[in-house]
Amino acid sequence: MAKRQRLKGKGILEHPQPFPAAIRIGNMVFTSNVFGDDPETHEVPKDLDTQCKNVFDAMRRIMEGAGGSVGDIAKVTVTMTSRDDRPTMNKYWTATFPNEDDRPVRHTVEGALAQGRKIQVEFIAVI
Repeated sequence: MAKRQRLKGKGILEHPQPFPAAIRIGNMVFTSNVFGDDPETHEVPKDLDTQCKNVFDAMRRIMEGAGGSVGDIAKVTVTMTSRDDRPTMNKYWTATFPNEDDRPVRHTVEGALAQGRKIQVEFIAVI
């Protein structure tokens, strides 16, 4: 039996490179880049708001596929094409993690992203 359990399923986008989008090892969940692509069409939405919504929805789907919830996420790294766009992302952040005393830690960096993407995240969770 493999030590790593690849997380896949409806609405969990596969990574285009030769590695899984997310794995579970024991009670830990690790992701590669989670994008804001449309889960049905796999197209990249033009607007940041839709990409942010899709990113946080994808985080939920990955955690549900792992047998947990977003409440199990411990650390999130967010890459955005512009740090000035954090207010849009924060709208979804606070909706996903409404209790300010029970939020994961977060690190947000600015960087170039491929194919019109404006945001991507990666996270670690403990179930």
